[in-house]
Amino acid sequence: MSVINEFRTRSFEDVRGALIAREEIALVDVREEDPHARSHPLFAANLPLSRLELDAPVRLPRVAVPIVVFDAGEGLAERAARRLTEVGYTDVALLDGGLQGWREAGGELFQDVNVPSKAFGELVESVRHTPSLSAPQVQALLDHEADVVVLDARRFDEYQTMNIPGSISVPGAELVLRARQLAPNPATRIIVNCAGRTRSIIGAQSLINAGVPNPVVALRNGTIGWTLAGQALAHGSSRRFEPVVDDALRLAAADAARVVADRAKVGRTSRDEARRWADEAVRSVYRFDVRTPEEYEAGHVPGFRSAPGGQLVQETDMFTPVRGARVILADNDGVRANMSASWLAQMNVEVYVVDGLSAADFAEKGAAPPARLAPTPPDADEITPAELRALLQSPGTVVLDFTTSANYVKRHIPGACFAIRGLLDTAVRKLPDAQRYVVTCGTSQLARFAAPELAALTGRPVQVLSGGTAAWIEAGFPVESGETRMASPRIDRYRRPYEGTDNAHEAMNAYLEWEYGLVAQLGRDGTHGFRVL
Repeated sequence: MSVINEFRTRSFEDVRGALIAREEIALVDVREEDPHARSHPLFAANLPLSRLELDAPVRLPRVAVPIVVFDAGEGLAERAARRLTEVGYTDVALLDGGLQGWREAGGELFQDVNVPSKAFGELVESVRHTPSLSAPQVQALLDHEADVVVLDARRFDEYQTMNIPGSISVPGAELVLRARQLAPNPATRIIVNCAGRTRSIIGAQSLINAGVPNPVVALRNGTIGWTLAGQALAHGSSRRFEPVVDDALRLAAADAARVVADRAKVGRTSRDEARRWADEAVRSVYRFDVRTPEEYEAGHVPGFRSAPGGQLVQETDMFTPVRGARVILADNDGVRANMSASWLAQMNVEVYVVDGLSAADFAEKGAAPPARLAPTPPDADEITPAELRALLQSPGTVVLDFTTSANYVKRHIPGACFAIRGLLDTAVRKLPDAQRYVVTCGTSQLARFAAPELAALTGRPVQVLSGGTAAWIEAGFPVESGETRMASPRIDRYRRPYEGTDNAHEAMNAYLEWEYGLVAQLGRDGTHGFRVL
């Protein structure tokens, strides 16, 4: 162990040992998502420097959690370590040598995002031989009006973008709860799909593990496979599962889910014990409500955050970046929490399900409260949308927008420039001359943190648009769209090859080949501890 400036470093061997021993550790990649997706260690969580004050308090809930920060030599890691310390974290170190140091020490590097879950899905298929059908085989069944039902295990917004014609949106954690109602005839074949492979495999295997009597298969390679086969997808569909589940069916699903959770050695806890664990702050504790976002907003257990079970299993690196943390799940049906927990347990996560909840426990409504560590944004000189609009009638004012590039391209204030906060020192060189700056983002939350940094870099007055671009739009003022005045490159989000409808076939094929190779990569890495029932 050595020290760089005021921060100590932790070696590859040290970090790897902690992962294998299931010690608490957060290995944090502070680059933007696109460079992160191109190369990173298996359990590295992406928390970009640009949003660190907003994201870290939610994703790293304990001040004393051991954090190891790295970049690829861009100079972001030390800045991030300093910022984390200012927020209140007490055990922050740098990865010795950064990404290059990990590689040179013999560490395995992975591509893409949500890699632990995707690699685990491939391992599940290799061990359990999860049955699947190709896109042409499924198309033939549909063409012949066979007794089949196609259930799409993705988020509803993904389903609406493109879906298998005639399919129904049933996000992953809902499958075991809803399948018997959606396919009451046990002879009906259930086909589970997603965009690629992981959620198809996990969804189909969930139904098999839970003993659903129907024949169950995954759609091999999801909508990617469908597209590569030259078959047409539907767009804008709205078919969703019915919200009501017959009591007898729900109880049968709950019994089956509990059996699966017990086989996976899922822990049990109570509402009061879960709260006590979180308050003790001697371990990192994540408490999640795994029902739908709509159910969560209508009423949830205080202290629990929304994490729909299918996405939680799919995005463990996003929801639970502290490896070795304690994860606690809740629902009101005994199905979704147990099934989600059964997968997390197989992924070497210490996971518990809350037993004994009553309707009265789901007393808190709306969004989750701010995280305990959430820092107070710096004081700012604010300007209203109307004042900004008047100011823009004459030259001298430059608007800088720190929202995501996707949001910026969709709509932004006319004349505004896009910038990534972590790259601000290079972005300012591309900005037009200004007498003053006005900074914005979706809500002004991130812009408040960027304002003093911009002022320090330029020596010019900086104001924050009150309420952000959302307030500008609400005031009825005009917006424009497109990739105009991009002072920073669009590296804040990695373009997934399975997203959208305009991906190149070469990229789709390469993505599938990459997924097929993940089991071998897991073997070379050796830190995962996954076990498949």
